[in-house]
Amino acid sequence: MAKAAKTAIKTKDQKAAAEAKNWTKVIKAVRSPKTGAYTFKEAIIHKDKIKDFLDEK
Repeated sequence: MAKAAKTAIKTKDQKAAAEAKNWTKVIKAVRSPKTGAYTFKEAIIHKDKIKDFLDEK
């Protein structure tokens, strides 16, 4: 399925495809202070702001 999406991006709009490469899905493990269990925080953010996302509490 990823191949089809990649192909669709390339054939439809080259400018949009170039811009899409600047975005990244980031998954961060966050520990719950109440139970001690880990939960996961997911976000799709611009590649320049990845460090800020991972540093926030």
